[in-house]
Amino acid sequence: MQTFSIRALDIIFSLVGIICSLPLMLLIFILGYFDNRSPLFFQQRVGKNQKLFTLVKFRTMAVHTHSAGTHLVDASSITRFGRFMRKSKFDELPQLFNVMLGQMSLVGPRPCLANQTELVKERAKRGVFDVLPGITGLAQIYHVDMSTPRKLARYDQITIKRLNPGLYGKLIIATALGKGRGDRVRKVQG
Repeated sequence: MQTFSIRALDIIFSLVGIICSLPLMLLIFILGYFDNRSPLFFQQRVGKNQKLFTLVKFRTMAVHTHSAGTHLVDASSITRFGRFMRKSKFDELPQLFNVMLGQMSLVGPRPCLANQTELVKERAKRGVFDVLPGITGLAQIYHVDMSTPRKLARYDQITIKRLNPGLYGKLIIATALGKGRGDRVRKVQG
């Protein structure tokens, strides 16, 4: 379960992260505007206790891409600037505001879409919705994404059971050093 110490770390690290990355976020916002005229992406996700919240990220896909799990979207939807953003993980920076608002943690299960019913069911069975969703976790470090709902829910459950300040720090450092990757996107059919 998420403890007071984890929440305190979330507040401290997300505040420091926001302050330190504000110039970078402003630059990304401007470059994103020239890339697609809509640099921020807002999407309803399933949070703690299965309550919906609005996740914010920098946009990496074309504006009119349908709202679905990333693994269900064609890779051709990702813009050139979006490819760089996803590889660098800079697209995740605005989620620091979700963390500050208490909607997310830095470490925890990645929040899914409400229409990912198999994943929602698997996570509900394992108590994954008892905690705040996170920006990173064991699943991301070990390349397990939403295309494998049962396996992902198992990794989420392990993260929750083992989460302590030490693991929290290790997962953040591993993510910052580039370990793991985002959800897969479908290859263009050709």
